[in-house]
Amino acid sequence: MPTKNSLKNLPCWDLTHFYPAMDSKEISNDLKNSDNRVRRFQKLFMGKLASLEGDLLASAIREYEDIEEVLGKLSSYAQLVYAENISNNKNASFYQNISEKINDITSFFLFFELEINKLNDSELEFKLENSENLRVYAPWLRDIRVLRPYQLSDEVEQILHEKSITSRQSWHRLFEETLADLRFPLGKKNLTCAQILNNLSSNKEDIRKNSAKSIGKTLSGNIKIFTQVTNVLAKDKGMEDKWRNFPDSISSRNLNNLVEDEVVESLIATVKNNYENLSHRYYKIKAKWMGKKKLNYWDRNAPLPGEKTALIPWDEATTLVLGAYHDFSPAMANIGKRFFMEGWIDAPARAGKDSGAFSHPTVPSVHPYILMNYQGKNRDIMTLAHELGHGIHQVLSAEQGTLMSDTPLTLAETASVFGEQLTFRALLKRETSDKQRNLMIANKVEDMLNTVVRQIAFCEFERKVHQERKKGELSSDRIGEIWMDVQTESLGASIKF
Repeated sequence: MPTKNSLKNLPCWDLTHFYPAMDSKEISNDLKNSDNRVRRFQKLFMGKLASLEGDLLASAIREYEDIEEVLGKLSSYAQLVYAENISNNKNASFYQNISEKINDITSFFLFFELEINKLNDSELEFKLENSENLRVYAPWLRDIRVLRPYQLSDEVEQILHEKSITSRQSWHRLFEETLADLRFPLGKKNLTCAQILNNLSSNKEDIRKNSAKSIGKTLSGNIKIFTQVTNVLAKDKGMEDKWRNFPDSISSRNLNNLVEDEVVESLIATVKNNYENLSHRYYKIKAKWMGKKKLNYWDRNAPLPGEKTALIPWDEATTLVLGAYHDFSPAMANIGKRFFMEGWIDAPARAGKDSGAFSHPTVPSVHPYILMNYQGKNRDIMTLAHELGHGIHQVLSAEQGTLMSDTPLTLAETASVFGEQLTFRALLKRETSDKQRNLMIANKVEDMLNTVVRQIAFCEFERKVHQERKKGELSSDRIGEIWMDVQTESLGASIKF
């Protein structure tokens, strides 16, 4: 039977695909060259876009894209260095310094997208009709122009851009570093955030309970910081939303995802109208399966009775996921293999590391990188399958170039959830026990509740916080009350909070 020793020697990513090291001359050269190019770009094009013919505008966009590629490479490298050890002061300083230098550099071509959005539709349409080179960038032009109604004066946009490094981004950093530095006592051990959260899916109730209590106690000891971060970020967003005349706190996010407010409102309403038939019903059944009238809050992610809970070695997880992808498409599996063979994945759960999971697309000239905290659970296999779906999608979209390879969440999450589903079906197909197959299906239902119901609940919590923040600063107790109201509504009466 696999043990915790099976989780040793997990792969770490190789960031030398970007630069040899944080202090390499290539970084300083890229910063210096980008600064020179941006200043030259501003002199050539600022105030002149309306007068450019289509082919000349296309050339300007290509130059803009080339500069963005280099700056994106620098930014991605700094972000990944930071994510692999947020608690490391050297990493944090490097990330901040690179961010500040990129912010300074990009202030010189902030005008470009602002000026494109000032072109009237007939002007731009004429340029597109008369330039095949410009038509290549038609999707990018379409997407950035959705911001036109909310664009502020050049001076205000400049101020918002330059101050972002010391406002919103700094508060994000404070939160991330505070969380990364926390240690959660459990018996004689002090666990990281990722490790303690992993215990909430333990098959032993005392571990789940003691871990949940430790999480609550440790976080409450830092409640003033978290409350301040929440209040400042909500106020900051509220002010900018007001200046831009966004109708709702969620509107800017919907706009970035290229989806209408009405569509999202319909989705939210539909999920909420089905809380009772979905999550309430499921957790009532789960409580019964576990022999309880109600689930304690630390039981929500508990394994079901009879479920296999042995740790799954990394090699086995790799084989399972790549095999599932191969059964659907050998070409997809071949792309996926590169993540494992070429150092594109950072898997171990270690002190200081970002406690979540992501696939960072970086830039087309490099490749995506996956970060996760693999601890041998079935959910970790699903996380690997999910992030690999993102990664393969990002590799395929890279050929569109820096400006057009990015995708809104509405499309990006399709690839990742699809990857999860491929892997789940492969696991289900190989299981011969009817009992285990039923448990696996129940687990998939639970995962989908986390994907759909929990995400809508998080969204509702944030919206309520933003709405109440308009009236004044929120206390820790009030933020907690909003959270508990949302939890009760979304998860139902079968869980004791």
